[in-house]
Amino acid sequence: MEPLRVNPHNPRYFSDGNGKAIYLTGSHTWSSLQDIDTTDPPSAFDYQGYLDFLKRYQHNFIRLWTWELTTFRYSSDEPLRYASPFPWKRTGPGTALDGKPKFDLTKFDEEYFDRLRSRTMAAMNRGIYVSIMLFEGHGMFFSEPPWCWEGHPFHVKNNINGIDGDPHGEGRGLASHTLRHHSIFKRLIRRLPATAKVQEEYVKKVIDTVNDLDNVLYEISNEDHSGSVEWQYHMIDLVHSYEKEKPKQHPVGMTTHVRMGNDAVFRSRAEWISPTLLSWPGEDDPYKIDPPRNDGKKVILSDTDHLWGRGGDRKWVWKSFLRGYHTVYMDRIASYENGLISSDVSNPDAEDARRAMGHTLIYADKMNLAAMTPRDELSSTTYCLADPGREYLVYQTESDTPFHLYLKAGTYRYEWFNPDKGTIVSTGSSIFPQDRSTSFAPPFPGDAVLYVHVPDDR
Repeated sequence: MEPLRVNPHNPRYFSDGNGKAIYLTGSHTWSSLQDIDTTDPPSAFDYQGYLDFLKRYQHNFIRLWTWELTTFRYSSDEPLRYASPFPWKRTGPGTALDGKPKFDLTKFDEEYFDRLRSRTMAAMNRGIYVSIMLFEGHGMFFSEPPWCWEGHPFHVKNNINGIDGDPHGEGRGLASHTLRHHSIFKRLIRRLPATAKVQEEYVKKVIDTVNDLDNVLYEISNEDHSGSVEWQYHMIDLVHSYEKEKPKQHPVGMTTHVRMGNDAVFRSRAEWISPTLLSWPGEDDPYKIDPPRNDGKKVILSDTDHLWGRGGDRKWVWKSFLRGYHTVYMDRIASYENGLISSDVSNPDAEDARRAMGHTLIYADKMNLAAMTPRDELSSTTYCLADPGREYLVYQTESDTPFHLYLKAGTYRYEWFNPDKGTIVSTGSSIFPQDRSTSFAPPFPGDAVLYVHVPDDR
């Protein structure tokens, strides 16, 4: 590996150190970095078992989650959840609102950063790329009060440094993810707020910890509030500028949610983004049922976390892949004392989605992906990646009727892949003496994948 770069020939994808176009896909889950549980201290997450789980499905990407709240819950009828460890030491003097020693925001807790590095390295050894989440905005924005803020290290009663991330007493600390100042005087002289200075030192510490590793990407903040956009842009610039003087540079990402919308991420200087629904309520949203074609302006990781929360299936994976997206699944995984990893029982289509992500990665590796672009007009199915005259990959959601594919003249090999069974059903070759639209009938019921390529390609 070498750090990923946006592919100069096809900016829908990244490139590795050999110039090969890279497609990212995988299941991510909340406890991948910090332990999270309803017990305090939380039980340890089986990270090695999680990596085994990913490789079983042939996945190559995760989001390595961070949590900013020591204690939280999303509903009053749920038990409180606890997270550990955190980037700063809990030295005291004094007791924080969760009953533990207050944080010293000038002293980093090496346990957190050692774990960050070791887990990123363990993933690298398995061929898995890791997006390191720097901040987590969703918890403060959406979780149940009062712990949406009272468990945060930047709560003025939780640190010994006098840092107050909620200077206006709003009860959620949303100001801590902004560049807002406490006074007109500070705005006039353009000083960063104290919270941002602490955050900058933390971001630099993360970069110092993993800069030499090749499988790293960064994500500024998970689903943060709409007022955080300027702050997120500032942090994107910070990562870029700080890594510029380092041996390696890594892609930076920005994610969003419905209340923020997509304009902010598309306007950002992030190399990769995760969009959200185009409309609300979004049961029939295009990103769910008919993803718009990626025009190549950004590397787009289409993540079920930002579309359903709980949802996504095999057809969504294949449709998204054929429209030029990377596919990422928010998985409900838990570890148990026996080390086993549970399935996502909240979504009956979870297993099919996991398997489909691995299957799409197999085809991404088969093809010359750097030359493949979404070409909806070439197939009556409208789901087609193609390098016309060389390679075509077509997806049909139902196989009740034949479909058409416009092929340039040539000799081609073809294979039919059954996404339901996960098997290649048949292969063959054909000669097409002239450019023409050709009818294809899948040899099995249900959804189908057709791969057509000139014999010299593979």
